Amino acid sequence: MTSINWMEEVKKRESDLIKDAQQLLRIKSVLDDENSTLDAPLGEGVKKALEFMLQLGEQDGFTAKNVGNLAGHLEFGQGEEIVGVLCHVDVVPEGDGWSSDPYGADIRDGKIYARGAIDDKGPTMAAYYAMKIVKESGLPVNKRVRMIIGTDEESEWRCVDHYFEQEEMPAIGFAPDADFPIIFAEKGIADYDLVYKPAVIEKEGFDSEVIEFSSGRRYNMVPDYAKAELAVLQGQTDIVQRFDEFKRKKELAGKVTVESGKLVLELEGVSAHGMEPDNGKNAGLLMADFLSELNLDGNSGKFFRFTANYLGKDSRGKELGIAFSDDITGDLTINVGKLSYSRETGGRAGLNMRYPVTTDLEKTKKILYQLIETEELTIENFSNSHPHHVDENNFLVQTLKKVYEEQVGEKAELLSIGGGTYARSLESGVAFGPLFPGRPDIAHQKDEYIIIEDLLRATAIYAQAIYELAK
Repeated sequence: MTSINWMEEVKKRESDLIKDAQQLLRIKSVLDDENSTLDAPLGEGVKKALEFMLQLGEQDGFTAKNVGNLAGHLEFGQGEEIVGVLCHVDVVPEGDGWSSDPYGADIRDGKIYARGAIDDKGPTMAAYYAMKIVKESGLPVNKRVRMIIGTDEESEWRCVDHYFEQEEMPAIGFAPDADFPIIFAEKGIADYDLVYKPAVIEKEGFDSEVIEFSSGRRYNMVPDYAKAELAVLQGQTDIVQRFDEFKRKKELAGKVTVESGKLVLELEGVSAHGMEPDNGKNAGLLMADFLSELNLDGNSGKFFRFTANYLGKDSRGKELGIAFSDDITGDLTINVGKLSYSRETGGRAGLNMRYPVTTDLEKTKKILYQLIETEELTIENFSNSHPHHVDENNFLVQTLKKVYEEQVGEKAELLSIGGGTYARSLESGVAFGPLFPGRPDIAHQKDEYIIIEDLLRATAIYAQAIYELAK
């Protein structure tokens, strides 16, 4: 068999790879449910990104299929079995504070800066070029290789749900949407809302009332901004002084204004991926902590004290009584990705709970429901994605270990993550790159980037992996 230098093949296509990655990154493919249509069920931007990949593949000779403008695939090869490469082209909202246009795909200091650069458009293009290299090499493959392209990974996974209702399930596969070497275990992920309905409480004996409060856009992002509007009956100067002191102690940016007679407090935090809330500074929880110390009206006081006491003190569910850890996937984590309150409708905290593979979820839910009932709240919109774990002796895992060790020259340690990738859609699926050991994880953060050298290295690894799995 003719040997092939995978990196050399990548280098031949480097300029095209970077150009195509930039074009994909310049599409603002954020979920837009509000403007969904039958033709664009998740919004025009998401549809445009999917169409870009399908058209690119068709031009390069892949078999392309659009599945309801929710997902699609590109395929080559022959055989009964399918090797799946599971990617997504939707991105989380860009947030604030970028040094350059989040959809400009600017190149600076050997990095491409854009929302989606590392999660997951850059890796998607790396995997695409890896498939292209294997296809163009003429090396024999005995399986079909299929890139499955999703468009709702950052939200409700409606794309893969719809896709696998219509299409075959690959026997094995990987998702280029996490870390190298190999992610063989992923925590379960449950999203739910804790809801407080305002009660009839005497409106006396307080200094301030929260009229409106908002922070966060997604369950799986640490909010980087919070805004509270207060009606202050007395002590406004004191509140302003206390807020300034709070910002100073916490080393946070923010401001105070007066609008239409209301005191408006704004606070800036640091966004991060919800799988590890401690990597960010949750502006919503920090603002709730400040508000909980004020002499508020009964309704807002109750909600913000609950939030500060049960959600704001740690990210491991200790105050909620549901802390748990195992040796495979580590700690249970809680990210409060959305937090809101209004005088008319009450308060709502949107939680993203990531729990270890050995967690007894029913026991955890029972503890949670008992506490919430005691605190006169309710739980709504509970959704769950079960944990995922592939045996280390599995053919897929052993093959990817071999490829990684040959290309990188380091031992391929098996890792677990709190993040959820499309790999969990498959019985035999793992996450495989693109983030190399020692690199900072800047997914979901401002100034997200991918290092071009790493993009090329990942492409070479993916090319060999696809060939080894499909030959």
